[in-house]
Amino acid sequence: MQKIRVGIIGAGETGTPLIKQLLDASFVEVVGVADLKDDMPGMVMARAHKVKTTNDFMDIAMLGLNVDIIIDVTGVQAVREKLREYLQATANGHTIIMHEMIAVLMMSLSQNKLVTTKHNQVDYA
Repeated sequence: MQKIRVGIIGAGETGTPLIKQLLDASFVEVVGVADLKDDMPGMVMARAHKVKTTNDFMDIAMLGLNVDIIIDVTGVQAVREKLREYLQATANGHTIIMHEMIAVLMMSLSQNKLVTTKHNQVDYA
């Protein structure tokens, strides 16, 4: 069975429950998790599951065709813009960048209630 290969950018309040759900899904391979802080709960969880972690979100994009979906839950527009620019510059028409609102929708559906998020003003770019 082929797995959906997912990279996550943001391993804090929003990213951590999403990372847990993805790690628990037998049809998903989490190929990397990025956050500025190594001690974020999602980073710790990823390392415990032998998933590559990084402080540079572009490392996830540089996985190229080895990542199907990049989920950006940073809430920082500059992150999405830099990801888009990189995918275009490398002619990567395969990888999809998933906006955090889609992640919130997915998590809300799985919990049958609206999940709220909040972000600190951190410059990820």
